[in-house]
Amino acid sequence: MVNNQFILDKFGFLGEDFLNELHANAIITEIKSKTEIIREGQKNKYVPFLVKGSIKVFTLNDGRELIYYYIRPKDSCLMTFSSIFTDYTSRVYAVAEEESEVILIPVSVIHEWLIRFPEINRVFYHEYDKRFSDVMNMVNDAVFHRLDKRVLNYIKQQIAVTGNHPLKITHREIANNLGTSREVVSRVLKKIESDGEILQTKEGIKIAVNENVRPV
Repeated sequence: MVNNQFILDKFGFLGEDFLNELHANAIITEIKSKTEIIREGQKNKYVPFLVKGSIKVFTLNDGRELIYYYIRPKDSCLMTFSSIFTDYTSRVYAVAEEESEVILIPVSVIHEWLIRFPEINRVFYHEYDKRFSDVMNMVNDAVFHRLDKRVLNYIKQQIAVTGNHPLKITHREIANNLGTSREVVSRVLKKIESDGEILQTKEGIKIAVNENVRPV
């Protein structure tokens, strides 16, 4: 059953005819946490819209992840959408970070809608703007910030994405997502904790200053 409130919030401006077509073509699916959704080189058959949960979009280099962005509720995967104008081949990996609910629209239907309902481009222009900002923040973080700042920003980002605080995450997971080693992350977390930025408990990692959990 398609979430009607989600549909109205995301596509209501396109009118009743469009909404009827969306209900006729949308596929709703549940995705378990840590499930791979697509990998580099696979053909994209659908454009996804996330109803709830979170999805990590990244690339791999020598087995190490480089995160491009996270898809949050009401967002779509921009790189999936962009691939339908070329060879439909994914250039990224996407994995559900937590249990997620996704609306899938066949790419052939999206092609038709772009012609019949050109106002839908507003949805994707908005996605381009958000994803461009995400990628720019990622580049700035990698180039200009020391690793301790990157680790702290990553923890804040995960808390913002998942809503979990404390954040239950392993040192290895952080290392994989930042392209470094577990040993380095463990040393960095000890330093950040001694600086009073975080608390490490059995329940997970907690930002010491509660009101400042968004990545900077």
